[in-house]
Amino acid sequence: MKLQIPDGYKSSLDLLETQKAIKIIKDFFQYRLSDTLNLTRVSAPIFVRANTGINDNLNGIEKPVRFEFKENESLSQLEIVQSLAKWKRIALKKYNIEQDHGIYTDMNAIRPSEICDNTHSLYVDQWDWEKVISKEDRNIEYLKNTVKKIYNCFLDTQNMLLNSYDGYQKILNDDITFITTEELEELYPDNTPEEREDLIVKKYGSVFLMGIGDVLKSGKPHSDRSPDYDDWKLNGDILVYNPVLDKCLELSSMGIRVDKDSLLYQLEKKKNNDRINLEYHQLLLNDKLPLSIGGGIGQSRICMFFLQKAHIGEVQSSIWPSDMVKECDELGINLL
Repeated sequence: MKLQIPDGYKSSLDLLETQKAIKIIKDFFQYRLSDTLNLTRVSAPIFVRANTGINDNLNGIEKPVRFEFKENESLSQLEIVQSLAKWKRIALKKYNIEQDHGIYTDMNAIRPSEICDNTHSLYVDQWDWEKVISKEDRNIEYLKNTVKKIYNCFLDTQNMLLNSYDGYQKILNDDITFITTEELEELYPDNTPEEREDLIVKKYGSVFLMGIGDVLKSGKPHSDRSPDYDDWKLNGDILVYNPVLDKCLELSSMGIRVDKDSLLYQLEKKKNNDRINLEYHQLLLNDKLPLSIGGGIGQSRICMFFLQKAHIGEVQSSIWPSDMVKECDELGINLL
């Protein structure tokens, strides 16, 4: 556990006013996102069957929460979702979603391996979205155009808050900068990936960092990324400068999803060929799933950012280490 408390920090808004502001932000942003990307809201599961390949493996080392239920006089294994990256693609097929349209949902997940700090929690809440695209759309320009549309939703949310709260301060740049992980490594070869992200957002304010998952010239990836949902050449993270913590804050991870070729390549690179026979992977390899683009946008993350809170627990109810709770209480950090 690592807790960062800015000098002289005081929580903006009291607990009740914070809850009201959270609702205002969430209501406004999801409707703007839905309208901008042609998305329809759908219901989503909080658990899925184990050993189907549908649950998100994240970096491949996280262990999902598992439990059993009685089915046909035997016990079946279920897992609490870690994200809905692959479930959404199946849902596009199930709901017969047309090209250039998509779905979004409230994703609530438990990630027991997460290390709690100012921006990470055991509980994850985000808008998971997925959109049907054509083969011709699987390119960098389509990805960038989609990122710009999402970033405009952030800007619209900021403008709404500027008009709703006296004294609210603008914190977003008007534009977002695009840079690849290879370019970032060349700029800051002696820094860690986390340090590079801090440096680049301090320089540009808002950045879409592209191409996450494959090995760079240094022999290591910028960060690990599951091989079976994003195409590593066509993905990225929306990163912003968070002035309260003086650090980078990731608001969204997204990308154009793997096709058959990129799935096989990435499984081989990660030595995960054992997944090929799983239900999800077989659907994809047999052309039974649409091509798509999708991602997740952190609900608590954007509330934390726009309300300029120092700890994600100020906008989210969760469980925190007891010593963290005690320190926050002593320093006036109002955890929900």
